[in-house]
Amino acid sequence: MNNPINHRESRRGFIKSGVLWGAAACLGPARARAAEEKAAEVTPTEDLMQEHGVLRRLLLIYDDMGSRLKEGREAPLPVLKEAVGLIRRFVEDYHEKDEEEYLFTRFNKAGKLVDLVKVLYAQHQGGRQLTARLVETLVPAHFSQAPGRTRVAAYLQAFSRMYRPHAAREDTVLYPAFRSVISPKEFMALGDLFEDKEEKLFGKDGFEKIVAQVADLEKRLGIYELAQFTPQG
Repeated sequence: MNNPINHRESRRGFIKSGVLWGAAACLGPARARAAEEKAAEVTPTEDLMQEHGVLRRLLLIYDDMGSRLKEGREAPLPVLKEAVGLIRRFVEDYHEKDEEEYLFTRFNKAGKLVDLVKVLYAQHQGGRQLTARLVETLVPAHFSQAPGRTRVAAYLQAFSRMYRPHAAREDTVLYPAFRSVISPKEFMALGDLFEDKEEKLFGKDGFEKIVAQVADLEKRLGIYELAQFTPQG
């Protein structure tokens, strides 16, 4: 991967740059440094939204594989199995568990967005059921036969159809409202907790490693270059 970037740090640096200039002007050097280090931290909602970026790239892989299966084109089983594995490990067993444990519970306790949280939780369960069906079907005996390939394509389409509006609703409604159900101190502490969990599960720079794995799958399918999605004339 050329010129790897820590997306979490770089994005925060951009967002907080105005604050840092003010801190440097008003505080002494030591306190300004401390303010800069604090501003460089990723907030929990920024963290979750970046993870949605990984999800959306995996959905693009699902869409491409579904099209290949429907059109009878080559559909490399190893690539799809790796994508499904990332959905299970990174999205379902990590990202969604954090949402359920640290966000959904607080909204329910506060009595806010309860109906939305109920639907989001049900969709998490529905997504896990689709993933389980995919795992069962992604074996050569099924994948080599037309009925099995048709089922896989249907599962991929159903997963993408649900998760695109699901993630969009969380990004535009749930996450912006999160600060209203949590204290500022708890909010910032949660960002540290998320980072610690991520490193424990995926190692140092775990997010960047996951992004690199997704990029590798995109390259193997020929859908990595962003320019190919630009409308022509």
